[in-house]
Amino acid sequence: MGFLDKLFGNKQSTVITLKAPLNGEMIPIQEIPDPTFSECVLGPTACFKPGEDGTVYAPCDGVITQIFKTAHAVTITSKDKVEILIHVGINTVDLKGEGFEALVADDQEVTAGQPLIKFDQAVIAKAGLSNLVPMVICNGMDFKSVEYAAPRAVTTNDNICTIFPQDN
Repeated sequence: MGFLDKLFGNKQSTVITLKAPLNGEMIPIQEIPDPTFSECVLGPTACFKPGEDGTVYAPCDGVITQIFKTAHAVTITSKDKVEILIHVGINTVDLKGEGFEALVADDQEVTAGQPLIKFDQAVIAKAGLSNLVPMVICNGMDFKSVEYAAPRAVTTNDNICTIFPQDN
């Protein structure tokens, strides 16, 4: 939240929903083999086991804050000021971009459901790495609460996260 927003009390007043960032299965975060994600160190976290298509999609309308040069992760700031990190795989930065294709650029506006990253699950598997995809609300503390849906099969049409604004 910016200085002027804090000074003048310009707070988010509507409930925000986010869609699943891929087609696959939403799984319990305890199954993530990395404590940074499984213990929600970066913020409220959900995790997805990807289906066959190997594509990450925008969970909301927003702007690409950063597409990592290795294309294994992307951050988006929603029009509602939610800061979202989507990280493809665990330790996949070690692949140095092999098997990843960025479909967006920094500062690009995106719409919910727009493809962001293509990834080759065979390359991830061959390297012996996990293909799980954590999604983190990095500024969750700016909101009253962040609530994820229960683990289940999901498509990019499914709402999987509800974010409640601070009380005014």
